[in-house]
Formats: sequence, structure tokens, C-alpha cells
Amino acid sequence: MRKLTLLLLLFTGIVFGQTFDKTYTKKIEEAQEIANQFLNDKLIPGMSISVSQNGELIWSEGFGYSNIETKKKVNPSITQFRIASISKSITAAALAKLVDDDKLDFDESIYTYIPDFPKKKYDFTVRQVGGHIAGIRHYNGNEFILNKKMTIVEGLDIFKDSPLKFKPGSDYSYSTYGWNLLSVVVQNASGVEFNKYMRETIFNPLKMEDTELGLSDVDMPNRTQFYIKTNSGDIKLGIPVSNEHKVAGGGFIATSEDLVKFGNEIINPTLLSKNSVKELVTPLYTNDGKSTEYGIGFGVVKTKNDTPRYSHSGGGMGATTFLMMYPEENIVVSIVTNLSQVPIRQLSDALENIFID
Repeated sequence: MRKLTLLLLLFTGIVFGQTFDKTYTKKIEEAQEIANQFLNDKLIPGMSISVSQNGELIWSEGFGYSNIETKKKVNPSITQFRIASISKSITAAALAKLVDDDKLDFDESIYTYIPDFPKKKYDFTVRQVGGHIAGIRHYNGNEFILNKKMTIVEGLDIFKDSPLKFKPGSDYSYSTYGWNLLSVVVQNASGVEFNKYMRETIFNPLKMEDTELGLSDVDMPNRTQFYIKTNSGDIKLGIPVSNEHKVAGGGFIATSEDLVKFGNEIINPTLLSKNSVKELVTPLYTNDGKSTEYGIGFGVVKTKNDTPRYSHSGGGMGATTFLMMYPEENIVVSIVTNLSQVPIRQLSDALENIFID
């Protein structure tokens, strides 16, 4: 497929909240310029950015195309992107809801909820799995691009017999499979099929109407195509993959505007209790006292103003994403793209510099 041109990547629709504050005009113009330049420099087919303050959208814009061949433009309110590992943050909210409902304890053994999971050398807790300090392995070989449709329980077969990488609590090692395990915890603790639980307990109450499991064998009309960049710089469709079994760790699709709705729940909880959200965004420590800068499904760092930022990035086949939440500034920023391996932190850092004074 031919290289994308500058004309192809001109931004499309812009949406502003009804309560748009005109004092943001200069910031948004600066952000638009940076976003368009980034889109063109990185040859990204399509991208969507949404920003809210005080719970209201102040900027929401689609750039480029969700489908290059048909020239279908990105619409930030309806175009669904793979959100990849931001799925972990959303699943963390389900864990928190179960805690609120007294159906789950973060510090209980994983075997309390999945008694038939193969026993390891050490016991480990829900919190340790959610914070990537349990020692569960990540992908091996071509597991990242599996195209075999499996349930979340069947997905456990991929890694269930692997030994732990280290004694739980002694180190940090990122693991999507750990979140595969947590999806079964959600299912067993709630007594409801995982995706149904997510829809009824998280998505519907938060009005995340365009967030759902990305199905590998169904045409989803609002879902973007998924692209990769070749070594020669050409843009082409990525290979088909099936993420159903690892939906909790990287299988949801959503709009940038739905992600902002979710982010606002984290910084101003109404569905979840403040106490359970605090558990999610409190960084864990390894046994030697070193901060992981990660809670349960959320990265936790400081801004240039020494205020907290909760965030998660995502990378998948035909997807690079970033979600940032600033509780003290009451700002949420979401960025979703339909291209693999985009250096998204360049853009996220630039947007943070604009919107966080």
C-alpha cells in the first residue's frame, strides 16, 4: 500500500462540549497543531483525541481515516479503536466494584477465587497480580499475535503451567496474562460471565455505549481497521488476531470519548467508592521498598507540578493508545490510534505540557 500523504492525514471532525470555556482556545489550537504534525510525521492513518475538564469535554477531535481504502473519517464519538492495555484499567474498576460489594478482597489468595488454577511454589494475591508483582509471565514467542478464538478460561491454558518468574512481591514484571487470570477472578467472584459483568456493571452505568469486547470473527461497523508500518515505511493492514481470551488485559475496543468518561469516574468516582479507587491508584512496593509506580491497573507518577497523574498506555496489533487522568487539575486526556508501535509518549507528554499548567 502506498505511503500516506499529508493530504490524507488532515484532521476531520471537531467536537466541543456545550460548556466549552473560550479560555482554552489557544491551548486547543496549539494541541491541534502538535497532533496534526505528529499524525503526519508518524504516518498514522487515524487518530482520536478527547480532553475533558471538570467532567465536560473541552476538545474532542478525529484525525485521518478509520479505513484508508474507503476514506472513512475518524469520528471521536463513534469510531472504535483497540484500546489494548488500557483494558487493564477498565478491568481494575470491575475489581473495585466487587470489593465495594464485599465479593472480593484484594489481599486474598488468587486460589480463593480460582481454586483449580495449578498450584505454584508460592501463593500470591489479587493485588499482587493486578500490580504485576506476582511473577506471572508475559508473552512468549508469537503468543502476542495468536488468532485462535478462545474463552477467558481457555486462555489460561497458555500460561497456567508456567512457573512463577520470582517470589511474589520481590520484583515487578509486566504481565498481560496476569489480567487474563483476573478476568476469571471477576467472573467467579461475581457469578456472571466476564463480558456481561463489564457491560452491566461498568459500561452501562458510565454510559460507555461504544466500549465492548473486540470480536475477531464479526464485522463491527464502527470499528477502525488496524494498520502496521513496514520497514520500508509503507502502511498496510495488520494480520488478524484474536484477543477474546485476553480481553481484560488488552481486548476491549472503545472511542476516545468513552475513555474520557471512564477517566472521570476514576478521578471523581460515583459508581465506585473513593476507598476502592484509592486502592487502584496507590503504587505498590516490592519487598525491598522500591516503588513500582503502578497500583492495580494504573500507572501512578507525578506531573511537572508534583501533582499525581494516573495513566495507562496500550499497544496492540494496529493500535497505540494512552489514557491520562489528573485528579487535582480535574482533567482527563485520551489518545487512540489505529497504527502499531507509535511513539505515543511524545504526543502524550506534549499534550500534558499544554493542558497541565
